[in-house]
Amino acid sequence: MKVVILAGGMGTRLTEETALRPKPMVEIGGKPMLWHIMKIYEQYGYNDFIICLGYKGNFIKEYFINYYLYSSDLTVQLADNKLDIHYTSTESFKVTLVDTGPETNTAGRIKRIRSYVGNETFMLTYGDGVADINIGELVKFHKASGKYATLTSIRMPGRFGTIKTDKNGVVMDFKEKYLGDEVWINGGFFVLEPRIFDYLEGDMDNIQWEKKPLIDIANDHQLVAYKHSGFWKCMDALRDKIELEELWQSGKAHWKIW
Repeated sequence: MKVVILAGGMGTRLTEETALRPKPMVEIGGKPMLWHIMKIYEQYGYNDFIICLGYKGNFIKEYFINYYLYSSDLTVQLADNKLDIHYTSTESFKVTLVDTGPETNTAGRIKRIRSYVGNETFMLTYGDGVADINIGELVKFHKASGKYATLTSIRMPGRFGTIKTDKNGVVMDFKEKYLGDEVWINGGFFVLEPRIFDYLEGDMDNIQWEKKPLIDIANDHQLVAYKHSGFWKCMDALRDKIELEELWQSGKAHWKIW
């Protein structure tokens, strides 16, 4: 099963870091946030990734093109331009890097990777969030539901979208930005059937995945929520980056399940 990661946004609330690089490439513990997310999936045997590029996408391309060299000990003989690689600790990732437009919104980015996922179930997540989520249990929950889409919901004060479900986890109501008490919100880590592309017909370049397609799927009772009560953190602003770094340095990075 392929894993799609949305990595094309500008990260406007993290300009201290994103003026020079895309937000998924902001480092925690010396590794990009994107790497941390991929390691979570790899732990459960999913290592075939499709990265949706946009803002400063070449930065991500160059990182993966040179990853083998970055992770190796080298001897460079300048006289004859010879390179000897002595050791490498590279990952088992297979990475497809797709230019989905510098300003395309998330629904448009997902639509543009349709040919890469084919007619198969696939996973999707945001390039700025980590969790100690059990991906195996998430996939099992999705398959048992028989629905088009599963999102991971997490419990957090309401500055994100809210989700209401029935006793079987079927999403009965999906709303963005609810200002209230602690609620279950959209935390990414989706599992999706190819039928979701039916909700991406027409021009989606300016449409947010959560603002229309996901709401339409929910209205058709084809969206379920997998409730994750463990650790989840989105790197939305500089304070989040600092918190994640502190967790990593203190050995309390709960998302480090590898």
